[in-house]
Amino acid sequence: MNPAPIKPNITADVLEKIDIRAGTILAVDDVPNSDKLLQLRVSFGDHERVILSGMKQERPNPQELVGRQTLFVVNLEPRKMRGIVSQGMLFDLGFADGIQPALATPEVPVPDGTRAG
Repeated sequence: MNPAPIKPNITADVLEKIDIRAGTILAVDDVPNSDKLLQLRVSFGDHERVILSGMKQERPNPQELVGRQTLFVVNLEPRKMRGIVSQGMLFDLGFADGIQPALATPEVPVPDGTRAG
């Protein structure tokens, strides 16, 4: 793999605006009429969210994601896709580089809702 070029520099105050948190995937469901989207129900400790992810074709058994803790961007504007509102974004590695995506996971379990950075 040839790594993609590094994106333009940003300032620290821009980075501070991105809220990345650990969450545990509680359930994974197909999104009707979509070849790519999965609906994830995710625990962030004090609340749960629905987050859609376009990874249906990347995983032979998406149910293996249930119980996994990974990182999510939680302060994106909600976005409606296929009639379902997504309240964040799964933070994974590899997709943009065209390699098999991998979850960005904490080294050890942390409380759901723990902030990155």
